[in-house]
Amino acid sequence: MARQATGIDIGRSTVKAIKGYLKGSTFHVTDFRLHEEGAQDVGSRWGDLEDDFKLTHARVGLSGKDVNIRYVRVPRVPDWQLRKLMRFEVAEIGETSGEGVASDFNLLPDLPEAGGEDIVLLAMARESLLEEHLEGGAHLKGRVDSFAPTAVAIYNAWLRYGVVQDDTVLIADIGSDNMDVAIVRGPDLLFARNLSGGGDLFDQAIASQLGVSKEQAQKLKIEHANLSPGARASSPNAERVNRAIQGAAGQVMSLLQSAILFCKTQIRIGGLKVDRIQLCGGAAGMDGLCEYLSRSMGVPVERFDPFGVVDASALSEDQARNLEDYRLEAVAALGLATMSATDDSFSLEILPAALHSRREFWGGKIFLIAAAVMAVAYLAWFTTDVKRQVESTEKQVRVLKSQLRKARSADVRTRQYLEENERLAKTAHELYWSAGMGVQAQQSLGFFAKGLPDDFWLTQVEVERGTDDELGIARETGERPVLKSKGRARESAVSPAAQHREMIANLQTGFPGANVNHTVDRSSFSVDITFFADKPESGEADTESQE
Repeated sequence: MARQATGIDIGRSTVKAIKGYLKGSTFHVTDFRLHEEGAQDVGSRWGDLEDDFKLTHARVGLSGKDVNIRYVRVPRVPDWQLRKLMRFEVAEIGETSGEGVASDFNLLPDLPEAGGEDIVLLAMARESLLEEHLEGGAHLKGRVDSFAPTAVAIYNAWLRYGVVQDDTVLIADIGSDNMDVAIVRGPDLLFARNLSGGGDLFDQAIASQLGVSKEQAQKLKIEHANLSPGARASSPNAERVNRAIQGAAGQVMSLLQSAILFCKTQIRIGGLKVDRIQLCGGAAGMDGLCEYLSRSMGVPVERFDPFGVVDASALSEDQARNLEDYRLEAVAALGLATMSATDDSFSLEILPAALHSRREFWGGKIFLIAAAVMAVAYLAWFTTDVKRQVESTEKQVRVLKSQLRKARSADVRTRQYLEENERLAKTAHELYWSAGMGVQAQQSLGFFAKGLPDDFWLTQVEVERGTDDELGIARETGERPVLKSKGRARESAVSPAAQHREMIANLQTGFPGANVNHTVDRSSFSVDITFFADKPESGEADTESQE
């Protein structure tokens, strides 16, 4: 049965939760929950999810200041040594921050630009933040299994549901306060990062320039905002809103450019060039944002909507309507669920100490205890079973020895028969060709005795075995009998060439299965003939007959 998995993206203004399973290449959504106007603290945002929502293989996204993503270049070392290096790195950061840090890492794909080194993507989060998440979700059925950066989640969503080509793509999830970015070359992740700044930049710009509250600014943005180049405002309010958001759009563009620059610095790919940009998240739905960024950055910019290839038929009518309205916002939750639904995704699992200890127990220590108990039981069973197995084995050995003697005797006889068969086959082959040469010579000379023109006489006739491509005897198929005749011609009223053509025509009519190679000049001629040419393949024969 396919693994049910849950992805939860807890933003400042919305909470998105997707549950489903991956079957083949299609993700089947079985539950979707969305709540707006999230609370300020993390624990309270969890309260927006109904108590009947069950967490199954649940993975929670971390974004913004909640997660610290670093890139570490290391020489290629064994896994145990790499884990040790990463522990030192995390411990140093924990000492600097003065609080516990949970972390996980994964290697980026082997990059030609890495110069023989490994590039490690290291993600870290405060233990206290993860504990807040666990406490916030305690009222739900089930439990959270792990945490992961939202930037890695949107990469997995792109890899599974996007149009992956050989070019370099920047995927950006633009939330309210934060922007999660992944840069991908072909199927390979180059860079994942969370940036401060998102859709609130537009709300703040409208509120500041029009002197309205933030709530009013959001409403005006939804009703009037349009960044399409050359778009005409439908009203004075729309014109003021569009002027106000120009600066915010420039800030979003700067964030994307800074992500590209930071990728070049961190991964050391100086010639990196992004070929296209895919946007998701709430702000990605703003009219004209894609067109504005495309014109400003000089690359195609489109919305990334993976739900066109996702099966949501199992959702209720209300859930399906919510997913349709918030499909751009739900991309990160889909990526998180996909990471938990399959083992072949690019994965990071940030675990707080409590979860890490529980997983170590169930993943290691409990199995050692169970193994010890099973070993004792096995030894007791093994002692009583060995004697029965020995007796059975001795009986089988006696049977097998008898079968081996018979098999060896049959093998000796078979080898003798094979050698005799090979010797007889060679003798038969020689006899066949010898008889064939005689028959061929008899029939050919019989023809010449009757069909040779009056002005022609033979000067030389010989029979030999050989190969000749013009006679249809290929070298790889072996030598065949060939009758080679040479003769002279005297001048007469009828040209030697005409008499020769008539003779060859009669020869081919009399022996339709023979292959003939012949030449003639004013005073001599030659005719090579074989009845044993290779038969052409059916396709070649059809072609020759058509010609």
